[in-house]
Amino acid sequence: MEDGIYRPEILLVEDDEIMRVTVSDHLRKKGWTVTVAEDGVIGMEQLKKKDFDIVICDIRLPKKNGMELLREAKETSSQAEFIMMTAHGTIGDAVEAMRLGARDYITKPFHVDELVIRVKKIIEHHVLLAKYELLKESVEERYSYQNIIGRSKKMQAIFNVIEKVSRIDTNVIILGESGTGKGLVANVIHMMSSRRDRPFVKVNCAALPGTLLESELFGHEKGAFTGAIRKKSGKFELADRGTIFFDEIGDIPPFVQAKLLRVLQEHEFERVGGEETIKVDVRLVSATKEDLENLVANGKFREDLYFRLKVISIHLPPLRERKEDIPFLVEEFLKRFNKKLKKNLTLSNEAVKCLMSYDYPGNVRELENIIERTAAMTDSDVIMPKDILHSFDKNIRIYSDKEEENLTLKELLTRIEREHLIKVLAETDGNKVEAARILGISRKNLWEKLKVYHLLK
Repeated sequence: MEDGIYRPEILLVEDDEIMRVTVSDHLRKKGWTVTVAEDGVIGMEQLKKKDFDIVICDIRLPKKNGMELLREAKETSSQAEFIMMTAHGTIGDAVEAMRLGARDYITKPFHVDELVIRVKKIIEHHVLLAKYELLKESVEERYSYQNIIGRSKKMQAIFNVIEKVSRIDTNVIILGESGTGKGLVANVIHMMSSRRDRPFVKVNCAALPGTLLESELFGHEKGAFTGAIRKKSGKFELADRGTIFFDEIGDIPPFVQAKLLRVLQEHEFERVGGEETIKVDVRLVSATKEDLENLVANGKFREDLYFRLKVISIHLPPLRERKEDIPFLVEEFLKRFNKKLKKNLTLSNEAVKCLMSYDYPGNVRELENIIERTAAMTDSDVIMPKDILHSFDKNIRIYSDKEEENLTLKELLTRIEREHLIKVLAETDGNKVEAARILGISRKNLWEKLKVYHLLK
């Protein structure tokens, strides 16, 4: 692969000189590298010297015929693809060559353009394989543990659970607030499982009303409802032998819950408006930010379905409960956005402290957004607290109104004071002398408050 173009190394083995020169010249005009050999022995010597991508080989050759060359090449684990050239009366030999591992054959006499078409098909196949490997590497890297950043004890414990559940083919439910990475964990479980080479199908249960969700999951027959102009396969059919991920499964309406339970119990269902029973083999991973036990208690979620889903549960902690991971998350995000924006930004220690002081109601997703906005808007090479502050929403509060409802006046005033200290320190880029002046207190008083509020890190 060179500059995005696949340039194959071709070996042409042909004893007829005119044919050899004609074919090799034509292939070279296409920009391909061609090596020639006039008999099977020389052809085999060339294969031992160099890794060829494609071998175009006559079946009838002196010293060592094409069939022997093909057999020996395959025995020596050559990865070259063979196109065999055969006379009209020896088609049987070509069929035997295909059985031995040849990719294609062409019957003499032929126009050289016919051979070019066959070569191009092999090239296209190689390009697709290369793209697949790149995509596979990218996906495996994206969903490896290195991308679920967490050195805290809580995250290390979760990694251990993920590794164990990935080995067993059972249902898993992932619990946690929005933005904690439930979808990422689901992807990792699939990528580490025995189903990794099969489909991973995502369903956002909160995005569709019940009737559309039913059709999305189980498919429908033509004419099943207004707008069903053709038969459609559902997500379960698409996920057969793979994994299906239900995000926000608590939002599934009761009548869909019943059909889902049947799939989990009996591994079968019918399309909407259909009578044919469809069998599937699917692993189900679900996620929700809701309290499913509470939904069960209130009659909004089936208890039998709940227990089917919750064979194994993984609870992802909010970011505020694992703040020691923030510097590592920030480092990873900044590396990613530096590459994307072609910048070389670094974070000052004061900026890191500023980020550590916030509780992130939106969790890791919110932190990622803050770093992206900061990286995009910052002009200097070093990110300072004021740059971080400008990336927060103007109306953002470190503590939610819901939390404040249950606070005493003293607790509320304490939280407001802490929040104001953080903002002033951010505006002054951590300059405590300037911060003390703005706050109207002495440096000593400021130092004591920072110590009380654990802002001296």
